[in-house]
Amino acid sequence: MQDAEGDWTSAVREIVGPAIPIAASYDLHGNLSQRIIDALDIFSAYRTAPHIDVRETMEAAWAMLLRHLRGGGARPGIAWAPVPLLLPGERSSTEDEPARSLYAALPAFDARPGIWKSDLMIGYVWADEPRATAAAVVTGTDRAAALAAAEEIASAFWAARDAFRFGPVTGPLPEMLDRAAAADTVPVILADSGDNPTGGGVGDRADVLVALIARDWQGALVAGITDAPAVEACFAAGEGATLALTIGASLDPAGVSVRTEVRVLRLDDAGTPSGRQAVVAIGEGITLVLAARRRPYHDIADFTRLGLDPAGARLLVVKSGYLSPELAPLARPNLMALTEGVVNQDIASLPNRHRAPGTLPFQPNPGFRPRAIASARFGR
Repeated sequence: MQDAEGDWTSAVREIVGPAIPIAASYDLHGNLSQRIIDALDIFSAYRTAPHIDVRETMEAAWAMLLRHLRGGGARPGIAWAPVPLLLPGERSSTEDEPARSLYAALPAFDARPGIWKSDLMIGYVWADEPRATAAAVVTGTDRAAALAAAEEIASAFWAARDAFRFGPVTGPLPEMLDRAAAADTVPVILADSGDNPTGGGVGDRADVLVALIARDWQGALVAGITDAPAVEACFAAGEGATLALTIGASLDPAGVSVRTEVRVLRLDDAGTPSGRQAVVAIGEGITLVLAARRRPYHDIADFTRLGLDPAGARLLVVKSGYLSPELAPLARPNLMALTEGVVNQDIASLPNRHRAPGTLPFQPNPGFRPRAIASARFGR
């Protein structure tokens, strides 16, 4: 199954027929295809990463749909210009250049006559599928203007292809732990980038935990590791109990696990087994959050619910790439470890069997020039 969203949007179009307008909102890290574009009339994508405009993006899709339904006139359509360049989100945050300037330029395109909204899709690099691509996407009522704008946005993105860099200090896990140990400010926040569940990671790897135990780390808070069997064992033992646990690789056997003794500090029962969490201590220096289901710990409320203070840790480890808007202001400093996992940052070494030929960084494409394509419905 290489284009599930294409199957779905095409099926919706077949059900509602050609006369009904369809609007869609997207994460800028999504992948598109001509089949998806051909089924839609209106498109809206995030313009921020980290994503702080989720509601605004959905509202923009609704607003354009209502604008058409209430105002009549020409039906809106979509033009898009695929760009054979795939970047991880960690190298294309809109808080850093060149993405910051590329996205800041989009409102000027929106202001052009006949254009309703312009978007830049970074795409999802870890998906080895034909539709994995970056793209400029423009919604409007003027077909020629939309095509021209899409090509301009795509050209600017392509021209900046060599300028994308990691935002935080980044390096192998041992180097990042050395930096954390030498820091004289707290909390150091370390992102375990290869196992980030919000990026597609499994969330069950114990690589960083193993390294912390080996270093006899003091003052670490690790949030968290997905391991339902470990959580259930903690619930069976009860708060205050000490028990031996195998932690990690509960979902993906190819991951890293560790056998260690823990003391159960706190149990959190959300009402269903899948919502359970356990806070455990490993020795005197490491506090670990275990989760029954795959999930991130990116909001302050994730910690306060468990009686934890992320700002009070010497080292806070989260499974993340760039930090969330709530955690980033706490970091003193923010470090990102290039860890193993299904969303590891060694992009050029990923399997590449199904992506389009000439997609960077997998294959060179020196002669590429953006070419915009209109939706099959645009202007018809």
